[in-house]
Amino acid sequence: MFLITGSNGQLGTELTKLLPLAIATDAAALDITDTNAVSAFVKGNDIDTIINCAAYTAVDKAEEENELAFKVNVSGVENLAKTGAKIIHISTDYVFDGTAHRPYTPDDKPVPVSVYGRTKLEGEKAVLENADIAIIIRTAWLYSPYGNNFVKTMQRLGKERDSINVVCDQIGTPTYAADLAAAIVAILPQMSKDSRGIYHYTNEGVCSWYDFTLAIHELAGITKCQVRPILSEEYQYKTPRPHYSVLDKSKFKKTFDVTIPHWMDGLRRCMRI
Repeated sequence: MFLITGSNGQLGTELTKLLPLAIATDAAALDITDTNAVSAFVKGNDIDTIINCAAYTAVDKAEEENELAFKVNVSGVENLAKTGAKIIHISTDYVFDGTAHRPYTPDDKPVPVSVYGRTKLEGEKAVLENADIAIIIRTAWLYSPYGNNFVKTMQRLGKERDSINVVCDQIGTPTYAADLAAAIVAILPQMSKDSRGIYHYTNEGVCSWYDFTLAIHELAGITKCQVRPILSEEYQYKTPRPHYSVLDKSKFKKTFDVTIPHWMDGLRRCMRI
């Protein structure tokens, strides 16, 4: 039996569509920070594999709520990893500082510069230290038709405003949650001690947030809103963002023989829904 945690999030929602027989839980149904509750739930429901999409993801608020971020992203993850079930754990590009000029490989040394990034890195370590069969997937720039995300925000602002400012000096790859969910389902039968480790998955291609916004507006038919490129320093983030967070997916593609769509293809399919 599969368990999907964080089932109300973007990725969790897509996974529940692909795995309708899986047990899907949100924080109300299963508090992953409760050690006893997690152990009892996994045993009581004969869970064989956990796909952990549950996370504290409020990057700026994590600086103030560091104890809560640690509780969810580290302690909660450790509880899941100690159940004895196989686990796929979702992590992030924020484990890197974003100063590279080439795609990050899973073997590159993580240097997180935020509380969020540090807690996600510690969560990765908790998985590898406690689970025999474990796959960690770092992803980035996730979006979908569900929840709050960049694609939906840029469509809304494009319809409401005459102009918007979008940073042009942060480079990465948008990731359609449905594509990541499909990849996760595809690798489930291949989980073993041989495949244990850290992998990267985003869609193919590279762009800036500015480029991404232009593509969103074009596909949405938004023509009256001017998109102005600005630098990160002009936006004044509360918490540092990686300037470069392109992830090298070679290991994922080679190990699991999975073809990854380009980000524009994923965006088109998302916006047709």
